[in-house]
Amino acid sequence: MKAFFEAIQYFFEEILFAPLDFLRNLELENWWIANLISWIFILVAIAFFAYWLGQLRKYSKKNDERTDVVSHSFFK
Repeated sequence: MKAFFEAIQYFFEEILFAPLDFLRNLELENWWIANLISWIFILVAIAFFAYWLGQLRKYSKKNDERTDVVSHSFFK
């Protein structure tokens, strides 16, 4: 059973956190490049969020969503 939990620990620490370890080491070497990578991630997230809001607005303008269905009668 101990080997199972050590395998989970290895998976998370050595595999899933590898990109974060890379950024941590990169920040010690070059602060500007590490922050540039962070800003690129932020800009990509903003772009995805704007696309998602655009899709929501498009479906709201179509008015093909059923709004008469409620889960409880007191929501009417």
